[in-house]
Amino acid sequence: MANIVCAFLFILAMAFAIQITHAGGEGSLRPEQCAGECNRRCSQTMYKNRCLEFCNLCCAKCLCVPSGFIGHKEECPCYNNWKTKEGTPKCP
Repeated sequence: MANIVCAFLFILAMAFAIQITHAGGEGSLRPEQCAGECNRRCSQTMYKNRCLEFCNLCCAKCLCVPSGFIGHKEECPCYNNWKTKEGTPKCP
């Protein structure tokens, strides 16, 4: 019975950790996770190639990708505050 409880708690902890990582907190990703997270973030845009290009660039620098398909950039200040030379947001 104790083994079952321990296994359940372990699975619950892992699910919670995955949920926190997916939330996009700054520095929450490893570099190898950027491609998958950017694919998720850019999956619903009509400018997918451009979105992927900039998302991967931003993720490589910030090690985070905000949750959702748009918005939620406050989860990652680095991602949110990186601007182009024209002052527009660099990261999608």
